Amino acid sequence: MIYELPPLPYGINDLAPVISQKTIEYHYGKHEQTYIDNLNKLIEGTPFADKPLEEIIKEADGALFNNASQAWNHIFYFFTFSPNGKKSIIRKSKCSRVSK
Repeated sequence: MIYELPPLPYGINDLAPVISQKTIEYHYGKHEQTYIDNLNKLIEGTPFADKPLEEIIKEADGALFNNASQAWNHIFYFFTFSPNGKKSIIRKSKCSRVSK
């Protein structure tokens, strides 16, 4: 099982001019993808490989904790926005897991 970057619930330019397309591409597309890639490398072949992201954050330390928590943090941050100003509560991680 690996983690994947979930698609945003809005278009990449829908938050402009408050948050630019360039900012989303950099912080969500590039930065967040790096955290998820590192997370996948760090959990491979470990007891963390089949755990939910929240459990990894609670139990891990060092680089694994950092990458898992930053992956969760970026997803939480970007999924709280809406182009029309409506708010919704995120109850579970949006970081999706897929089979290899």
